[in-house]
Amino acid sequence: MAGTAFAREWQARKSVVESRAGLVVAQNQKAARAGIAILEAGGNAVDAAIATGFALGVVEPWMSGLGGGGAMLVWLAEQGRAVAIDMGMVAPRALDPAAYPLTGGAGGDLFGWPEVLENRNLEGPLSICTPTWLAGIELARARFGTMPIGELVAPAVTLAREGLAVDWYATLLIASSAVPLARHEAARAQFLPAGQPPAPSWTGAPAILPLPALAQTLERIARDGAADFYRGGIAADLLDDLRAAGAELAAEDLLACAPAIRTPLVVPWREAQILAMPGLFAGATFARAAALLDRTHLRGLGGEAYRAYASALRAAQAERLASTGDSPPGPSCTSHLCVLDRAGNLVALTQTLLSLFGSKVLSPRTGILLNNGVMWFDPRPGRPNSIAPGKRPLANMCPLIGLAGDRRFALGASGGRRILPALFQLVSFLLDFDMDLETAFHTPRIDTAESEAIVADERLGAEVIAALETIAPVRATPPLVYPLAFACPSAVLHEPASDRRFGIAEPVQPWAGAQAEQPASGLRDRGKRANERASETGDG
Repeated sequence: MAGTAFAREWQARKSVVESRAGLVVAQNQKAARAGIAILEAGGNAVDAAIATGFALGVVEPWMSGLGGGGAMLVWLAEQGRAVAIDMGMVAPRALDPAAYPLTGGAGGDLFGWPEVLENRNLEGPLSICTPTWLAGIELARARFGTMPIGELVAPAVTLAREGLAVDWYATLLIASSAVPLARHEAARAQFLPAGQPPAPSWTGAPAILPLPALAQTLERIARDGAADFYRGGIAADLLDDLRAAGAELAAEDLLACAPAIRTPLVVPWREAQILAMPGLFAGATFARAAALLDRTHLRGLGGEAYRAYASALRAAQAERLASTGDSPPGPSCTSHLCVLDRAGNLVALTQTLLSLFGSKVLSPRTGILLNNGVMWFDPRPGRPNSIAPGKRPLANMCPLIGLAGDRRFALGASGGRRILPALFQLVSFLLDFDMDLETAFHTPRIDTAESEAIVADERLGAEVIAALETIAPVRATPPLVYPLAFACPSAVLHEPASDRRFGIAEPVQPWAGAQAEQPASGLRDRGKRANERASETGDG
């Protein structure tokens, strides 16, 4: 009760950042600054997003990185079109579904699946899928970027050489996973020095966790390119470590890694259009919820509006579960970033290891923390999303681009199945209620990820909560840093007529924020060159 009372007294706010040049918004401002450095060096939005993504894998390695996957939407302003980069993870070809027998008990780690023997689908070597992030961002760079990969990796190399600065929030996240991390030798050595979570000094100075192996791997990518990760020296070192750990991932899985450029879904929203990821991401569920939303109840942002949100979201999510399967809500390990450059290009990039610290398996030779993508599969056989070799699981990532009259925006979030409800409401706040970014991000939300109950920000008040209770039980909670009851969104918005640009991140996320490019003369016009390159190759 005391903690809840404190949360009610504590108010977290963030001001929108405005810029006449470029903007980068990310879950860690150190990473956002890496992207800004690329914009200021003349790179475009894709270049900056890639540099930010590399940096995020260093400054919050438990969220995303080289060992994971992702999804990216790119708006090419000059061409007036968008492309989707599909970096969905794939199960190893040698995976044996029989290796995941059900025990008959309830699943561990709050994921909700029936329990698998030794939690093999959630943690450890048998939970690892093929990491696709690096191949995906290299595809995006080659087709739509302008800078060599070495320049884009450079900020992350510097951060890795400096080591991971552990403040109170990093200590909290490491401590929350200390028990499973301790079960895996390399991860224990990296994140639990002296056998316990590191902590900053009482003087305020952060503790530093050295990252020499990861720094060396990033330097190798800068020198030899992404191919080294999939068929070169990095691949050999990674596979040796995973083989020793008992993982099924093999050379043929890395060689077969094939991210793809796809055409985004177009979702009508009043007079606007929302562009979403196609395929096994949450874009189709977003589109279904948009079609189900009864806008007659959106005359004011009160109980009727939130009940309309809840009804549409719960119905769309139930259809997804019934027709294709999905991972239940639980602790997720994902990061999102948005970029807007001077040319008006937009990027929304979501990247993930899935659970916090992924599989908890760290490759000691490379410093890479591996995903636990097998957890996305339903462990029960004979279902649409059941575990199978070489198969793609469903994913909750849902980067969006909005085209609304004189406004263009990129939007996305981390938070597992909480992502979709958050983005759905933010789009409505922006388009149905004509809010600015700062107002939208500070407007209380609900979450419908739990099938049994609706989670509501208690600041919505009694009238809204009573309306929601006509649909399902409601669990009211204040917005907390931890445990996180809602998703962690970020966005950038461009008004081309006035050339005003805005960015903001989730107010309660302590590391997240927006960074603005400083205007300077003599910059290379790489934003325009990216559009020309895309036009020449005919991608999309």
